[in-house]
This record gives sequence, structure tokens and C-alpha cells, in this order.
Amino acid sequence: MQRCLRRHKHDLLANHDRHIPHLPAVFRGLSLLDRYLFVWILLVMVIGILLGYFVPSIQAAFETAQLDSVSLPIAIGLLWMMYPIMCKVQYEMLSRILTSRQIWIQLAFSLFVNWIVGPLIMTALAWAALPDLPTYRTGVVLVGLARCIAMVLIWNHLAGGDENYCAILVAVNSVLQIILYSFFAELYLDVVPGWFGAPAAATSAISIWTVARSVLIFLGIPLAAAIITRFSLRAAMGHEWYTTVFLPYFGPTSLLGLLFTVLVMFAMQGHHVIDNIGQVFRVAVPLLVYFAIMFSFTLLACRQMRFTYEEAVVQAFTGASNNFELAIAVAVGIYGIKSDQALAAVVGPLIEVPVLLGLVYVTLWLRKRLSWGTKNTNVDEEQQI
Repeated sequence: MQRCLRRHKHDLLANHDRHIPHLPAVFRGLSLLDRYLFVWILLVMVIGILLGYFVPSIQAAFETAQLDSVSLPIAIGLLWMMYPIMCKVQYEMLSRILTSRQIWIQLAFSLFVNWIVGPLIMTALAWAALPDLPTYRTGVVLVGLARCIAMVLIWNHLAGGDENYCAILVAVNSVLQIILYSFFAELYLDVVPGWFGAPAAATSAISIWTVARSVLIFLGIPLAAAIITRFSLRAAMGHEWYTTVFLPYFGPTSLLGLLFTVLVMFAMQGHHVIDNIGQVFRVAVPLLVYFAIMFSFTLLACRQMRFTYEEAVVQAFTGASNNFELAIAVAVGIYGIKSDQALAAVVGPLIEVPVLLGLVYVTLWLRKRLSWGTKNTNVDEEQQI
């Protein structure tokens, strides 16, 4: 009897492993752009910084047209970065997903991680690492308060997370940013420093409308475009054509939007980055520690709460990522494009993009290493039992 039970358990584990690809196989299944995204990002960062330093006129050229205090080229890159990914979300399934008890557990956990744990950790790290650089500290805190609504879609997609769950969490965080960002900025930059006798950071210019406008532009426009695209093309060409022909070719272009955004962003700040390289390295310290703590804490908590791999990926990247486009827009709008606060906000994606891309590979490795259950494998095991 015991031998039969052991054999049955072995068969279940073997079948479970077949659903979890080996890491090299995962890489082979990625496109050339996906597989070497880390290399492309570092390359465009270097090119952007060199352009900004040796061709200083490029900043003026990029700033001739703006959208919501953000350079028009950057705005175009941000919008395109989100649009193709959002076309993959199954909006027609959202009503059924919202009736699930599990999604409300996911939402409650996400709210705790994003709006309680995240801001507290980033603020504490900023004060610990930058006690003598108040302007840079302000920029770091602004990054920590801006919860991710854009890049998490890309990281979640690359790591194999649940895109429908991700879309719901992104939508909720977007609404909460409109309501909470200005309040949290006042709290963490003006009120909290006063408790310790430190001067306030003068954030009175941050208004709810400033945040709402940024969220509506950089989330609302690609969301509306994606919904129209998905329903119109599926109705005209059929669901199979949309999923097997359109998305495989159109979806990867979001990474081109990411690369273009990074290139323009660092081209505009290249001179500032090189001239203040010491401060840039110091600003990188709290950001690196923040990403490590938030990602590890969230992933471990999800593991203990028995979330599936797809659900845990969504939570980990949502908790660790930040909405750097909002933080940059607010910093530039209040303090100016050449301010220390804006530079600190720009350092955010300089650290976040390669680090979180590396964490994508970590999660793919952990899925195999820990035999982390997924929705598909759980169904298969129940059918076998």
C-alpha cells in the first residue's frame, strides 16, 4: 500500500514538473528582443546618457512639445509601452473574475503591500541613506509613493503572471493614486519630517488634479485604445485570429516603446547624471534595497498564503515596482527638469528597469526550483486524484 502511494505521489510530481519549463527552455521560447532585453536596456541607457552629455541641444529639442509636463517623445513612449500589453487583457472575463472570492483576497493583500508597506519602507530607506541630501531624498520618496501602473504589465507578462489579475490591480492602484498620492506626499514630505524636527519639502504644489491628469493620460488613453482594439478586431476577424495572429506580432512592440522611453529619458538627463554621478550612486542605494525587500517580502508572503505562481508574480511585481512616469511628472512639474528631485526620480527607472528584469528571471527559476503550483497544474492534479 505504501509503495503504491509513493508511486502515485511520484507520478503526480512528475506530471507537475512537465508543466513547468526548465529555465533554458523558457529562454529559448522567448523572442530575440525578450531574451536579451537586459542587454538592450543597458545599451540604450548608455547611448542616452552619452547623447545627453555630448549633444546638450537634444534636451531642448525633446522639450519643445510636452504632454502634461512630460516631454512629448517620453509621453509617446509611455503610451505605446502600455497599449500593446493592455490589448492582451481579457476584458470580457473581468465580470466573472470579480465574482471570485480569491480576487478580493488578492486586492486586500495588494492594498496592504502597496499603500502601507511600500511607502513606509521607501521613506525610511531614503532618510537612512540620504540624511544630508534632502532634495534627492524628496525625489526618492516621490518615487516610493507612486505605485506601479505601467511597467508591472511588462514584468508580469515576461514572468508568466496572470494578466487579468494584473489588469484589475493596475486599475485599482490607478484610482487610489488619484485619491491618495497628493495626501501621501503631504504626509511623508511635510508632516512626518516635522515630527523629527526636519524642514518640510514644500510639496504644496502637488494637487489631486495633477495626479489625476497624469494617471488619466498615461493609463486612460492606452486602456481605452486597447479595449476598442480588442473588441473591434475580435468582432471583425474572430477570436482565434486575434490571439494567434495579431497579438503575437503586436504584443512585443510594447518593449520597443520601453526602449524608446528609456533612451529619451536618459538623453534628457545625461549631462545631469554624469555631473552628479556621486549623488546618483547614493540615490541608487535606497532604491536597490527597496526593490530587494519589497520583492522578497511579497513573494515570500504569497508563498506562505498558498497563492498560485501566476497570482504571486502579479503581487510581487506590483509591490516592488513604482510608477516612475508619475513621479517624474510630479517632480518636473514642481521642482523643474534640472532639479535634484527630478534627477532622483529619473534614477528610479535607471535602477528599477534592469533590477526587475533580473527578478523576472529569478521568478522563472523559482517556479522550477520550488515546483510552484500554477492554475493549470492544480487542475491537472485534481483530475488525476
